[in-house]
Amino acid sequence: MTTRSWLRNGVAALLVLTGCSAAPPSGPAAPAGPLSLLDRAPVATAEEVAASPTAAAIRERGQLLVGGELDLPLMSQRNPITGETVGFDATLGKLLAKYIIGEPNVKVVRSISETRESVLQTGTVDAVISTYTITPQRAEKIGFAGPYLVSGQAIATLSSENRISTPADLAGKKVVAVSGTTSVDAIRQSAPGVQLTTFGAATECIQALEAGTAVAYVHDMTLLAGTAQLNDKIQIVSEPFTEEAYGIGIRHGDEAFKKFVNEWLTKIEQSGLWGENWTDTLGRVVPGDPPKPPAIGSVPGS
Repeated sequence: MTTRSWLRNGVAALLVLTGCSAAPPSGPAAPAGPLSLLDRAPVATAEEVAASPTAAAIRERGQLLVGGELDLPLMSQRNPITGETVGFDATLGKLLAKYIIGEPNVKVVRSISETRESVLQTGTVDAVISTYTITPQRAEKIGFAGPYLVSGQAIATLSSENRISTPADLAGKKVVAVSGTTSVDAIRQSAPGVQLTTFGAATECIQALEAGTAVAYVHDMTLLAGTAQLNDKIQIVSEPFTEEAYGIGIRHGDEAFKKFVNEWLTKIEQSGLWGENWTDTLGRVVPGDPPKPPAIGSVPGS
């Protein structure tokens, strides 16, 4: 299956996800529709919250502070009209806030790959939900709940490029990646001799690709899917060549909050809310039923 074939069908759906709603009609109130995903989301009991000092502090504050990004289509993207952040990771943040506070009150603090550890260590955010691959090295600095999703590294090029389809094709070529991500090691291990340049943000990598200063851009498949969906100049030319599990970053050593978040993840997975989130976001462009969520605690570092 070519990845390009399933990337071009979700633009209208994404615009629906991020667009404004129409004004309500005048006259008698219409019958209430089905409850939304967030309306049906679980709320922790007082006893469950009390078991985690971090969760208790968040409930007292009335707002969950989440480290994330604001420009990742399908995962976490801020609508410039409404100001709402939407996508798979963004919805997870709202679901977690609903579980802790009783309402999906989230403040997203922009956290790029190079700052995710520091915003946790300084207490700037309560959690990081941002395509955060779990690794043993990262787990020495911060804690991980989950994993909650599995993806992998893939290769994107300009649509006019037809010479690259595997990591081996990158050897000796100019390639870009986001600094501080697992993409960097994946490229160097899979394509010895690659001429690698890193940038602090995905948008800079795309700009380099479009400017012709690089022939390929390597990043996580879920992120490349959103990019290629909205940019006809970009194509994905490979299947994922690594397997990486995303976790929810929390402060190192906070075992009570890790247990609390893992229990919440179990609830939304078993209730079907995780699958609905997938269908409403990534499922707009990835064909088939939602995948089975990865087993919690199943990878080193989790």
